[in-house]
Amino acid sequence: MTKVARLYHEQGLSQPNISSRLHISQSRVSRLLSKATEVGIVRTTVVNTAGVYSELEDLLEKKYAVSEIVIVDTAEGEEQLLKGLGSAAAHYLESTLTGGDRIGISSWSASLLSTVEAMRPKVSKVADEVVQVIGGVGESNAQAFAVRLVGRLSEVTGARVSYLPAPGLVNTPEAARALFANQNIADVLKSVNDLTLLLVGIGSIEPSKLLKESGNSLSEKERKELAKLGAVGDVCMRYFDENGKGLKTNLDKRIIGIQADQLKKIPRRVAVAGGTRKLKAIKAALEGGWVNVLITDYKSARKLAE
Repeated sequence: MTKVARLYHEQGLSQPNISSRLHISQSRVSRLLSKATEVGIVRTTVVNTAGVYSELEDLLEKKYAVSEIVIVDTAEGEEQLLKGLGSAAAHYLESTLTGGDRIGISSWSASLLSTVEAMRPKVSKVADEVVQVIGGVGESNAQAFAVRLVGRLSEVTGARVSYLPAPGLVNTPEAARALFANQNIADVLKSVNDLTLLLVGIGSIEPSKLLKESGNSLSEKERKELAKLGAVGDVCMRYFDENGKGLKTNLDKRIIGIQADQLKKIPRRVAVAGGTRKLKAIKAALEGGWVNVLITDYKSARKLAE
């Protein structure tokens, strides 16, 4: 497949010429080219002019004192925004994962799901382990998405996987303590201390349509209580105000997942987020040091600069 693909795409030979040169049928050449695309040997990528937003990226990196900002053009609409962010984040990860990383990933995010679905499996292993850092959020069908998200990242990186077999939010602190006593859960939560990379979305107080449909676990009463505290967003259900300051909430002792102090100690904290609805939350997450790499859309980047 690789040889046929290189002759066709890199050297410009026609299918009849490849057939003759390799002594195989033309129909087999065609099948091998199709298969090469299916398995990721050949990829078709549309690339905007390189470096077109480099000045804006530099400006934002200095303004918010973060390691890296990646800006991508996206079409109008929520679905197109997610596709654009996912494509850019997939490219970023494929370019920067070179082996040895232990990756933490949150349990549910539409932008992260778009990211892992845009990634192609690597021939060699590019990460050691993928760890689910917060339990599945929402109803049982939403928790299935968590397994899908974590499993897909493990598949495309070749890493072993550690699932967190628990809901992300339980009804009482007592229920949370009982789950923390489970050895399997305790081991996963302890392992987050050694993560080298964290991959997250950034949540706003008002949930997206997708999260509502998937069974968002926060009630209207809980969202109002968070708003009264001044919360504008969250990372892994750890909420913060408009300045990025972490808030002590009634949810904290009911969350089965990574703690705020553990989260901030991870060297590379990558957020995939964009859109007007999340702008306050994104800005606060940057200012509060919750993330130090942001992959976002151009319109959001302009607003963050202003």
